[in-house]
Amino acid sequence: MQENISLKKHHTFGISVNAAKFVVFRTEKDLLDFVPVQEPFMLLGGGSNVLFTRDFEGLVAHNKIKGIEVLRENDSEVIIRVGGGEVWHDLVMWCIDKDFAGIENLSLIPGSVGAAPIQNIGAYGVELKDVFYSLEAICLKTGDFIKFNHEDCQFGYRDSVFKRELRGKFCITRVLLKLNKIPVFNTSYGIIKDILEESKEEISIRSLSNAVIKIRKQKLPDPAEIGNSGSFFKNPVISLTQFSNLKIQFPDMPFYPVGEKEVKLAAGWLIDDLGWKGYRKGDAGVHVNQALVLVNYGNAKGTEIWNLAKAIQTSVLDKYGVALETEVNVL
Repeated sequence: MQENISLKKHHTFGISVNAAKFVVFRTEKDLLDFVPVQEPFMLLGGGSNVLFTRDFEGLVAHNKIKGIEVLRENDSEVIIRVGGGEVWHDLVMWCIDKDFAGIENLSLIPGSVGAAPIQNIGAYGVELKDVFYSLEAICLKTGDFIKFNHEDCQFGYRDSVFKRELRGKFCITRVLLKLNKIPVFNTSYGIIKDILEESKEEISIRSLSNAVIKIRKQKLPDPAEIGNSGSFFKNPVISLTQFSNLKIQFPDMPFYPVGEKEVKLAAGWLIDDLGWKGYRKGDAGVHVNQALVLVNYGNAKGTEIWNLAKAIQTSVLDKYGVALETEVNVL
């Protein structure tokens, strides 16, 4: 247990804030040593989905539970069990090396494996729920071990029960994924097809991963160079009726059908159309290549980035009547 520890290196925004107490746990037993928790408490994985606006007056526990193992497999499928403290991209690369398909489209997403189900991470036509089998977690109130199946997690668009009713109540220690030995390639996003054609590589889970990595590096800043948490806002889902009215006013607005009665809009397009891309005030700004990404150019305060986010939300609501929700947890 350490006291008054800087969290700047423990989250990808790189904001200068401190935690009153800080501990790293590497096993479930380590975690049980300090739960049930009787003080303000926060679990931290890769720190890629949080914006600190102040010091944390409590205990921050950093999940470092490691390990990847094959539980069972047959000729077509494999189930793997992964420690919540594993780096997500490292897991993707491990699976590609083993020819286990299903998460190659999720290459280079920052963060830890334990945080992936909370957010139901997704990119380029694939979401975690598509390969999720179950997870193991510890109740932070009782110390009990609980297993959650697919239905228990109540996955939605960048959402799960762990962001709602069970927010902050469990530590996800292990995640089980069901992957394919016979790959089904998802190239539904046109830009992926373009990159694959340019590379002239035969399509495989590795070439598909390489294409995704190339796209992400072109569009998104490296947190090691510019503080950020990836996409700050969710793509909003609105009713077909509301979209029909917007399309009349803004015929160039991109959209993606969601079922028969809803439409998903591109939040980046909305923000860019309002002129926010490349905006900077002090060290808080909007990335020059991707309007969805808010950045810390060096010494921005969390409150400065949060005030910028709220200004963007207000401008989008005023012009389009669309409310932008954050992907990032703001503390």
